[in-house]
Amino acid sequence: MNVADRLLNAEREHSTFVYVIAAIAALNGLLFGFDIGVISGALLYIDQTFTLSPFLEGVVTSSVLVGAMIGAATGGKLADRFGRRRLTLAGAAVFFVGSFGMALSPTIEWLVFWRVVEGTAVGVASIVGPLLISETAPSDIRGALGFLQQLMITIGILLAYVVNYAFAPEFLGITGWRWMLWFGAVPATVLAIGTYFLPESPRWLIEHDRIEEAKRVLSRIRDTDDIDDEIENVREVSEIEEKGGLSDLLEPWVRPALVIGVGLAIIQQVSGINTVIYYAPTILNNIGFNDIASIVGTVGVGVVNVLLTVVAILLVDRVGRRPLLLVGTAGMTVMLGILGLGFVLPGLSGVVGYVTLASMIGYVAFYAISLGPVFWLLISEIYPLRIRGTAEGVASVFNWGANFLVALTFLPLIDRLGEGLSFWLLGGFCLIAFVFIYARVPETMGRSLEEIEADLRESAIVGSDSEERPESVTND
Repeated sequence: MNVADRLLNAEREHSTFVYVIAAIAALNGLLFGFDIGVISGALLYIDQTFTLSPFLEGVVTSSVLVGAMIGAATGGKLADRFGRRRLTLAGAAVFFVGSFGMALSPTIEWLVFWRVVEGTAVGVASIVGPLLISETAPSDIRGALGFLQQLMITIGILLAYVVNYAFAPEFLGITGWRWMLWFGAVPATVLAIGTYFLPESPRWLIEHDRIEEAKRVLSRIRDTDDIDDEIENVREVSEIEEKGGLSDLLEPWVRPALVIGVGLAIIQQVSGINTVIYYAPTILNNIGFNDIASIVGTVGVGVVNVLLTVVAILLVDRVGRRPLLLVGTAGMTVMLGILGLGFVLPGLSGVVGYVTLASMIGYVAFYAISLGPVFWLLISEIYPLRIRGTAEGVASVFNWGANFLVALTFLPLIDRLGEGLSFWLLGGFCLIAFVFIYARVPETMGRSLEEIEADLRESAIVGSDSEERPESVTND
């Protein structure tokens, strides 16, 4: 069965409301992506207002990530306690207020403060969107629907690039960067309105003994007669243990999933993607493109990011998560090698810009089919229901922490090592990522969340038996 047939069959088998929920929940990713992308263009002009040093440029860029770590650290627990829907509404409100705060900032200190505030909403969005999608989507299309979050991230980045171009000072005067940052209030409003009409996650409702509400939600998103069976399966899994907390993440049967989630969280960032997203205009500016040409060049990067994410959506439930990760990290390693070479070889001054742009586009393309979407999908799949929000929060904190360190140190790293060695270093991290994925990351395609959790428990039992009987050999 080809991809088109699978999608047509999915439309016949699943309620349209499943897709509505996923599309609105994925708007969390739009906020996420817009905030990541908008600062790349705004930074070129904020300096004209506040006269920033390279260090302060890094502080302005990375301050949102401090807030994102706070949002991720608290968002998972809040999602488990108050629900996915209410937390989404709260995050949209914070993002709305933060956008106005940044746009009206009278000093650099206020700009950094509001960047931190908005970052908390970004951190929450990175958790709650994938959670709501994974807990409402049927297992056979969960991968494709889960990728909608990443698609919206890429669309948000592209939207930010277009907004940067539209509000560039050449067209709007020196205050253009304020309009760039203000525009984030628009997608925040759209998310809030859409979420107001969404139901709560049925799995969260079951977890909190609101069975009748869960039945009403499931009756809208399942065109089958198996609603009672699905509820019973979720309840059986939920009743195995009491509500978990951070300490439960260190239980032997959960620990492998924790290692995978945290490992992928760090790998996604140290592979260097946000050095491209945050600093693409700056990099292109440094190699000869003027300000407007640099922003236009990043629009091309954004278009490729969106298109390849669509390709990933079509592939994830057909070829699986592992193959996409392995192909993607291998391709990213090669592209970063070429990108670094473009800065090292002599005599390329006339074409280095085009070599750089082509390498950046190739790198983003491989990222868009692998680490970009698959990380967020996997951390919404591999954790037990009772600690899923908390576990996702922990993985997200590591993700944003790594993001913060990369954003803060990338320009100083280039200043010390040069562009070539810096990009080769990132390529080395991508190679390490390939090895880690090959050795540790399981395949989750086509399996229910309860089946994945049951496998975690079974693996722990098998591992415990193996330790007690060292003479036995397992080849799992």
